[in-house]
Amino acid sequence: MNSGFFITGTDTDVGKTWVSVALLRKFRRQGYTVAGMKPVAAGCEWRDDCLRNGDALLLQANSVPQLNYSQINPYAFAMPVSPHLACGEIQVNLAHILDQLQTIRQRADWVLVEGAGGWLSPLSSSLDNAGLAVALQLPVIMVVALRLGCLNHARLTYQAVCQQGLPCAGWVAVEIEAGRTDVHANLDYLRRHIAAPLLGVMPYQAIPDFDVLADNLSF
Repeated sequence: MNSGFFITGTDTDVGKTWVSVALLRKFRRQGYTVAGMKPVAAGCEWRDDCLRNGDALLLQANSVPQLNYSQINPYAFAMPVSPHLACGEIQVNLAHILDQLQTIRQRADWVLVEGAGGWLSPLSSSLDNAGLAVALQLPVIMVVALRLGCLNHARLTYQAVCQQGLPCAGWVAVEIEAGRTDVHANLDYLRRHIAAPLLGVMPYQAIPDFDVLADNLSF
């Protein structure tokens, strides 16, 4: 099949990785081979003599067949700041990312590429998530964190995706705060103002149960 999606968010820490892992498990249940990829990651830690990112490790653990870490996360930086600062003198080579994606596509039916931060967040001095998504030419899935400000962030992100000429395959809402009383009202508003399907609502979980989260996805 060799299909895939680019997973973007309305901001950083909105649940992109949780959604990506839940989608990987959803596709695996349907009998597909799957792979997750996070091309650029900051805030990495030294493990087994190399820098590794926690989100990328989750994607690796839920990919079947198993892939080398360097394929899933070609650019790993230590500083917990925006990648365009964390990379220092290292150049993020778009061609290298495209090569890694092509290699992964040869082994997996579905490939999910997770961005870093929001849609226009920079990945280097010359590349942002939007530019990466355009180069990859993948349909976009937008992750919306249900919190104060989400309506503006979601509509702006959706508008920006459409302006790049990429199809938005849908959006996933994530309850990242417990006990909010405006969840249903916000969902109703966004359904009326985003012309892409709502693929699911992730319930609040302090510790993720990815099988439960996968159950909440309709794809």
